[in-house]
Amino acid sequence: MNLASHLRALALASLFCLSAIAGAAANEVDGTAKYVITLGGLNVANVTVGLSDDSQKFSLDLSASVSGLVNFVASGTARITTRGRSSSRTLVPEQFDLNTRANGENFNVDVSYAGGNVSGFRVDPPIVDNYNRVPIERKHLNGVTDMLSAFVLKGTSLDQSLCKRKMQIFTGVERFNIAMSYAAANEATSPRTGYQGPVILCRINYTPIAGHFTTSEMTSYLAKSDRILIWYAPVGDSGYFIPYRVVLTTSIGDLSMVLTSLTY
Repeated sequence: MNLASHLRALALASLFCLSAIAGAAANEVDGTAKYVITLGGLNVANVTVGLSDDSQKFSLDLSASVSGLVNFVASGTARITTRGRSSSRTLVPEQFDLNTRANGENFNVDVSYAGGNVSGFRVDPPIVDNYNRVPIERKHLNGVTDMLSAFVLKGTSLDQSLCKRKMQIFTGVERFNIAMSYAAANEATSPRTGYQGPVILCRINYTPIAGHFTTSEMTSYLAKSDRILIWYAPVGDSGYFIPYRVVLTTSIGDLSMVLTSLTY
């Protein structure tokens, strides 16, 4: 698995890890969450996510250092930033930027949004189209959000209503749908993590729409997977909820992300 595929899996499983739903109070937030990512029980990445919200504008900044795993994950770095408008009900992205570096090569994506629609995007180097790639059409760029803010929730309380929603996501490369559903209410108890207390478990279903290659084993696997799971924890009484734990089953073991530190 190359770095780009690895990052997409983490985002879907929710790394990037971090739509919104009705009802949260418009509290100001300035916090940092740190995660460790493992594949088959071996550490492959460390991730830091910064969240800032002044009740009018929000920003999310993610940085990742991928240590790699021979034949499966390339070592490298990644940076994602999202900026946009914030209200008590929703996050509306206006700018999304992604940069990855692996094996001495850079990959950059810039996406601009206006009113919930994509107003422009750039991919460098460009993705080479062929007959196996599902073309992205104008209709695919309306009513979408980015892949980082999509996994940061806002709500009134930690309950099953957090999981009842659907999202249309455009990454600059691919357009896909995510459907979330409630699975269970659990308790986080490990003192080695960055949070102890109640969490809500959501199940994720992924549906590819456009931009993907029909021959992609990763896309096919994610679309068929019934074990993409995200546990959500509250960020104090801010009305924000972020991933506490993420699990995606793969052919070589679980791809897992766990919150190790949370300050706000």
